[in-house]
Amino acid sequence: MPSVWLKRLSVIFACAFPALAEAALEAPKDAPVPATLAGQLLVAAPSMGDPRFAHTVILMARHDKKGAFGIVLNKPVGERPLASLLETLGEKETGADGSVRIFSGGPVQPEVGFVVHSADYRRAETIVVDSHVAVTSTREILRDIALKQGPQKSLIAFGYAGWGPGQLDGEMAQRAWFTAEEGTDLIFEMDRAKVWDEAMKRRTQDL
Repeated sequence: MPSVWLKRLSVIFACAFPALAEAALEAPKDAPVPATLAGQLLVAAPSMGDPRFAHTVILMARHDKKGAFGIVLNKPVGERPLASLLETLGEKETGADGSVRIFSGGPVQPEVGFVVHSADYRRAETIVVDSHVAVTSTREILRDIALKQGPQKSLIAFGYAGWGPGQLDGEMAQRAWFTAEEGTDLIFEMDRAKVWDEAMKRRTQDL
């Protein structure tokens, strides 16, 4: 796990979504709703020119006229014991056992943590993507996972992928991305080394 992330773990999960993500998530209620990729998977085309996104698969949490926000699902960077992670965050939980994999969720604000999880778990801060998947960014969800009171399925990531207004739509027009229907097996269960290949097999026609 990159040392810069280890040094910044004390602030991870202590805040809600970062400002850029909030800007993408909070469209005015009376604004027209554009075609959205929220709830779908964004799959990098083989010709993807940006090395940060080569062979990535991204769960799209929000996509509207204010921008887009998603979490990369297939870039694991390390593993940490839950007890150690909670202690770093100032949470001493003696009942915590087991380890969790840590993922790089994207290049934007890599010091901020997110948990992509099954929709059976919700907090006030939870962003519900659809009836199957949600995203939460608080330290309490980690504590609940440690105590076996959290979601049935989860993925812990640092950072996110973000696009300004119209930016992702432009990249789609340039065929930098394909889309695929969301599948909980792709998000939580499949060998991460196989996720991109499988997502490509399931790809739908790009927008």
